[in-house]
Amino acid sequence: MTKSAAARMKSDGWEIVDTSGFLHLIGPLWQRVVDNSHEYALVTEDKHHNRRGLVQGGVIMTLADRSCGMTARYASGKEQMATVQFDTHFVESGKIGETLVSRPHVVRITRSLVFITTEVTAASRVIAMASGVFKILKSE
Repeated sequence: MTKSAAARMKSDGWEIVDTSGFLHLIGPLWQRVVDNSHEYALVTEDKHHNRRGLVQGGVIMTLADRSCGMTARYASGKEQMATVQFDTHFVESGKIGETLVSRPHVVRITRSLVFITTEVTAASRVIAMASGVFKILKSE
């Protein structure tokens, strides 16, 4: 990520999410809160391209899954979650250099499950729609 892209994100109120493992490899992942709703972003780079030179679908799915999972944790107040079901519908291609944004919405929370939807956008274009079910795990 270029210094100018990082400066632009920071000036727009985004903060880098502390990540490790797989997400650290595709990040940095950014987050902010707007009107009490969490938003997540990924500035796409060359490392995110597929064979056609567009954003790899797995990158988009990872952003959607992680953003929904993080929102499930915030909404439920529970730290341990596992994705038990996740559906992604690709609407349009993402282009390298675009900032992808996910704005998850909690549909329902039960004692053991959290249901969430999100749209991943690039500027005003919807790139993907996703929905997931997250299991609240018992603390060890």
